[in-house]
Amino acid sequence: MVKDFFYSIAWLFQEVLFFPFDLLRNIQYDSWYIANIVSWTFIIIGIAGAVYWIKKLKEFDNKNEEDMDITSHSFL
Repeated sequence: MVKDFFYSIAWLFQEVLFFPFDLLRNIQYDSWYIANIVSWTFIIIGIAGAVYWIKKLKEFDNKNEEDMDITSHSFL
């Protein structure tokens, strides 16, 4: 019974959840760009997050809200 449970989990991942990645692997010979769409998506999300973070840091720097005191942290 426990063995069947683990085999069903393996089947779920191999046949159902990884199907889109198997499809992308088969497409790679036709179009490199389409096959790497997942990687490009994560790269774009990372760049957008970095731009947002830098913009927020600049806003706080312009308002002088950052505590620049050398004893601002208790461990210093």
